[in-house]
Amino acid sequence: MKYDFLIVGAGLYGSIFAHEATKRGKKCLVIDKRNHIAGNIYCEKMEGINVHRYGAHIFHTSNKKIWDYVNSFVEFNRYTNCPVANYKGELFNLPFNMNTFYQLWKVKTPEEAKAKIAEQILASGIRNPQNLEEQALSLVGGDIYYKLIKEYTEKQWGRKAKDLPAFIIKRLPIRYTFDNNYFNDTYQGIPIGGYTEITNKMLEGIDVELNVDFFQERERLTGLADKIVYTGMIDEYFGYKFGTLEYRSLKFEHEVHDTQNYQGNAVVNYTDAETPYTRIIEHKHFEFGTQEKTIITKEYPQEWTKKDEPYYPVNDDMNDALFKKYKALSKAESNVIFGGRLADYKYYDMHHVVGLALKRVAEEFKEVNVFE
Repeated sequence: MKYDFLIVGAGLYGSIFAHEATKRGKKCLVIDKRNHIAGNIYCEKMEGINVHRYGAHIFHTSNKKIWDYVNSFVEFNRYTNCPVANYKGELFNLPFNMNTFYQLWKVKTPEEAKAKIAEQILASGIRNPQNLEEQALSLVGGDIYYKLIKEYTEKQWGRKAKDLPAFIIKRLPIRYTFDNNYFNDTYQGIPIGGYTEITNKMLEGIDVELNVDFFQERERLTGLADKIVYTGMIDEYFGYKFGTLEYRSLKFEHEVHDTQNYQGNAVVNYTDAETPYTRIIEHKHFEFGTQEKTIITKEYPQEWTKKDEPYYPVNDDMNDALFKKYKALSKAESNVIFGGRLADYKYYDMHHVVGLALKRVAEEFKEVNVFE
């Protein structure tokens, strides 16, 4: 059978492209090396709870057209992301806001909080930050940095803050209101029934093959379609010709607890160095669950190897220069469309992926992109 498109990866980008191409009368084959669709947004039902198997995903956007698009597949609930930070048993609200400042210093007015932060920034004596630690101290001062940023960041990246480039923290959101909503976007929520339902709807009527490794069957698969949509690692596509791009990876430990409520919040970050994981996710709170049991997931950052899932690109100067070499090669592949976070070597939020996929569809079919 001949296809118009072979789509490598059944995640959000690949599923959107397949859905939109099929709507336009094209024949698509979607493959994925995992045993399920949906990529990293995959949710698995356990104890009646939709478990985010690859870490918490909260959809947020200020683009109404993109919000309406994802809601056309599955209705989203009203979940608002309000994470809590645990530093050696002390609890703080995130992002940094008046609740955080009261918890730190007992200040009650924005003026008092601004004065305290300004005093600590001045005390740091940093005028020209040369690394992440100096950058953070010059933005928020010592108390916030040492309790809520330093050790968490070092766990996340596996490197000392002084050895990380300053640009990783270009800015730190500070709110002088009592507002714990992590995002400033107009729209925010979780799909009712979990994220897998979105890709299920997108891929209805489309040929899907799971447990298929593109690189093990490359010759056969490329012969099946006129064009390829590739959403995997760009360096792997080119056989790591110039070297391997670096990522940070994650290990997840899922636990079932015989209690209705384990931590009282969907997301609790552990910002001290002694705790080996960066956060605990309690999945039922994403959908306001009332199940008798609960499921939590502990996230452990780790160095990435080719046996691991790549999560966070290490976008330092060395890796970005390496990516540009692969990007140049990709432009010569006239019958291959590269897209998504791995092919672009860039960390994207979900609304970015949706927007980029829809933009690429418009380009491919020479249409006006109505989602911008």
